[in-house]
Amino acid sequence: MRLGGRLAAAIEVLDDMEARHRPASEALRDWGLSHRFAGAGDRAAIGNIVYDALRRKRSAAWLLDAETSRALALGALVLEWGMTPAQIDSQLEGDRFAPALLDDAEKAALADRNLDRAPDAVRADCPDWCVPLFEQAFGPEWVVEAAALAARPPLDLRVNTLAASRDKVLAELAPNAPTPSALARNGIRIPPIEAGGRHPNVQSEPAFRKGWFEIQDTGSQLAAEIAGAEISQQVLDYCAGAGGKTLAMAAAMENRGQIFAFDAEKQRLAPIFDRLKRAGTRNVQAFADPSRLTALEGQLDLVLVDAPCTGSGTWRRRPDAKWRVTDRQLELRLAEQAEILEKASRYVKPGGRLAYVTCSVFPSENGEQVAAFLEKNPEFAAEDHAAIWAARFPGKEALARFEPTGGIVMTPARTGTDGFFVALLRKAG
Repeated sequence: MRLGGRLAAAIEVLDDMEARHRPASEALRDWGLSHRFAGAGDRAAIGNIVYDALRRKRSAAWLLDAETSRALALGALVLEWGMTPAQIDSQLEGDRFAPALLDDAEKAALADRNLDRAPDAVRADCPDWCVPLFEQAFGPEWVVEAAALAARPPLDLRVNTLAASRDKVLAELAPNAPTPSALARNGIRIPPIEAGGRHPNVQSEPAFRKGWFEIQDTGSQLAAEIAGAEISQQVLDYCAGAGGKTLAMAAAMENRGQIFAFDAEKQRLAPIFDRLKRAGTRNVQAFADPSRLTALEGQLDLVLVDAPCTGSGTWRRRPDAKWRVTDRQLELRLAEQAEILEKASRYVKPGGRLAYVTCSVFPSENGEQVAAFLEKNPEFAAEDHAAIWAARFPGKEALARFEPTGGIVMTPARTGTDGFFVALLRKAG
């Protein structure tokens, strides 16, 4: 397929999402199933246009002065692919599968409008209701921080030190231009794709099948490092999900001590079993039965709560979620987080630590949630997060934000990660 056909397909997918209120991944999958002639490169390029259009939805609509799927897709080509109107038309001309050439109104809008003169919320590419939350979180830097959540993400990997060294994995993946992470001790980064390119399918690599590495955003890796699970400890991953942080902590503990990986939703937990086997992990018990937690009350050195949240920190990777989440859903998450924190705190022993983690940048889910918990539970106190960060990542203090109520905020703009929050709370001994 030429670019014109790919653009037409992306517009079709965006229309389908709008009409049926469905996630991008589902719409793209179904398009691929019904258009089997499209090759892997075609599907990747179509996906790029769709995801770019969603990441840059407000700025694309503002540039084209329209909110149609066509306007969003054309805006994506201008904003993320670096194409001029003339270059777009030259690609569409003569392609019978392409949409119509740019009309006079579209050309006039693109010629007249400059994002530097756009309203703040447009340059930030965020919903209006989120603006106060970003302003509260980042002050004068809020537009830059929000806009960074609309950029293309890199592909981050975590080396499984139970099976391989970072140098060994870097050598194995050398054709993909990997580099060591600037922060994560065992991290590797493959840079963001450009234009219609695609990330390598690293899961097809022999090194992946042998358990040498996992796909995991650097921010998630850092959250596990900050939690600080130690070799001989008893640890509970209370909302373990697919087990990314469980696996990271198991490797840090060198397969010693004990990790209990719990998630109340069996479906969320299901992938962990194959991942544990592939990684060669032996110090993890994974379960979804809450009755098994009873014996752990007051017994654990570390309880990690990767709390359900709005996922605002993951908008680079899940841009459609940015436009689905609502203030009502945020309220529901806040209540859920408070309840989970209270429940999880029961399992911390005197002198032990509670690690609260979200993939959100909204203060109400982060520092405010921690402050409310500490007010109700005076036996817990926030650790010195600036000191913890400085000890683990010396010389990198400027790459994180430290909440006055306790906690560390990581962001794409400042840290080069997805958006994450981590707070460590110590229980009095």
